[in-house]
Amino acid sequence: MSPKTAATATAEQQLAGFIDKFSPEHQRLIRAARKILQRRLPGAHELVYDNYNFFVIGYGPSPRPSEAWLSLAAAANGLSLCFLHGARLPDPEKRLHGSGNQVRSLRLASAQVLQEPAVDALIDASIAQQS
Repeated sequence: MSPKTAATATAEQQLAGFIDKFSPEHQRLIRAARKILQRRLPGAHELVYDNYNFFVIGYGPSPRPSEAWLSLAAAANGLSLCFLHGARLPDPEKRLHGSGNQVRSLRLASAQVLQEPAVDALIDASIAQQS
């Protein structure tokens, strides 16, 4: 196994350990949402961090968190799709929640929400506004 393969395996093992802290229902949701976003955003950098409030998986054009287009934010009470610059996104269907100057989020009842046309448009707009 090459050093890069070993590092990837270690990173995947660490990520699995973070996800394993959640209930089985939330584990399935996090894994399914991650799989959809990995397919939806090929070539994106995946950034993972765990803090005391949320477990986050971010996606962006570089390894810099400030450049992330969006992220999955998992907490004990559920999973949200967060847009770092969501306050500037067009949201004609009013899917996004939040009132701050920057971040907006969308609660994910299921991973399939990520494949809805309105959410797909939000993802496209997030990528376009930061490109």
